[in-house]
Amino acid sequence: MATLIIHPDNEEQLTAVRAILHALKISFEEENTYNPEFVAEILKAEEDIKNGKGVSIRTEDLWK
Repeated sequence: MATLIIHPDNEEQLTAVRAILHALKISFEEENTYNPEFVAEILKAEEDIKNGKGVSIRTEDLWK
């Protein structure tokens, strides 16, 4: 059978497409298009910020 590649513009569209596919009992696969190493770096950075390892810069001081 044919393969479709769908590009929803937002989370609302993605949710609707998933619901339609489930309702029609059509099997589908989802792929994460982000590089796993990049995702791991972002998650680690978020965890570091939660643990107080971030640096805060006041916007007034950006151009000094």
